[in-house]
Amino acid sequence: MTHRPVTFAFNGGPGSSSVWLHLGLLGPRRVDSGDVGNLTAPPYGLVDNLETLLHVSDLVFIDPVSTGFSRATEGEQAKPFHGFTGDLESVGEIIRLWTSRNDRWMSPKFLIGESYGGTRGAALAEYLQQRFGMFFNGVMLVAPALNLEALFDGEHSNLPHPLFLPLYAATAQYHGLLGDRTLDDVVAEAKDWAETYASILARGARVPDDERAAAVTKIASLTGLSEDYVDRANLRLEHTRVYAELLRSRRLVTGRLDTRFTGPADHYIHEQMPYDPFMTAISGPYTAALHHYLRGELEYEHDAIYEVLSRQVHPWSYKEFEGQAVDVADKLATAMIINPHLRVHIAMGRYDGGVPVEAIEYSLDQMAIPASYRDRVETKVYPAGHMMYIHPESRVAQAADLADFVRRASNR
Repeated sequence: MTHRPVTFAFNGGPGSSSVWLHLGLLGPRRVDSGDVGNLTAPPYGLVDNLETLLHVSDLVFIDPVSTGFSRATEGEQAKPFHGFTGDLESVGEIIRLWTSRNDRWMSPKFLIGESYGGTRGAALAEYLQQRFGMFFNGVMLVAPALNLEALFDGEHSNLPHPLFLPLYAATAQYHGLLGDRTLDDVVAEAKDWAETYASILARGARVPDDERAAAVTKIASLTGLSEDYVDRANLRLEHTRVYAELLRSRRLVTGRLDTRFTGPADHYIHEQMPYDPFMTAISGPYTAALHHYLRGELEYEHDAIYEVLSRQVHPWSYKEFEGQAVDVADKLATAMIINPHLRVHIAMGRYDGGVPVEAIEYSLDQMAIPASYRDRVETKVYPAGHMMYIHPESRVAQAADLADFVRRASNR
């Protein structure tokens, strides 16, 4: 078996089980959930995944402590696992033990993580190499949260706003708020103006009134928001507020993890989005499929609750980053420097309103690696959201891209 690659897969959260990557993209069976505008009705469906990564790699799905059926052992507390280092060490130990007990140290090895699983995956690549001398052929990161400062509106941080602007423009175009302009056109304009936007925000009160007024007009024209809203927000658009505001006149809330999705609210004076229509659309299909797959097809019977998305892991500890941004791009860079054969594949969704394309690209641009090493980092953008495999065409393309990456990086 040493000739066959093995891929260790996990989702993020923190608090998410691996059901999404398992039954959405990688495994031999997948959920029939439908897509935006054509969602499958209960009781949903489970179909063969003809594009499974099993064609080129064995798969090991990992549910961190307090997710899925994974629990701390009797008499032990789960809290030590609910933080950056505890999670990293426990997931790393699972990988070390599985590799040793199954005699797979000589197999081509890969990691794949989504969202916070990308945070974990980037750090694991460095940790497993440094701690155990376990070198990987490749790391595949799906919508990875590499630098949390680039994703959340901190009180004194202007970093997220220019990075989210192309995503806002793409969302406005998708929902018909920008006339007949094309997606490529509005995204290109937003990306081009983002540096000017960053400069304006950095200068704060020093920006002349006429320049500020022009910025209000520009932002409104790209995002579909009113000039009054942009002005009152002081040019700083916090994403969960944008998703409540964008389609308010239509009595709709925009999705966060996939801004193509929309849904109604109980009223329309919410300052922030009251829920994510994307998550409500997919949680039922994935949960039902998982339970059927375990009991009906794998004949694994367990009466414990399978924690698809666990709240028990919160508050999550980032004590290791006290006083600084939670950023693992440097750990991924170190892993690449230590291992000159390590390849990195990054998958991004154009309508990902949680981890936008440009926020990921910003993090990759900050990696302190030699210019020649950047040839080992490849990126793909799909016309979908955070879980781009929900979109049928993107799923087929992404599956082919991952399989191709594994083949090339396996050196076999």
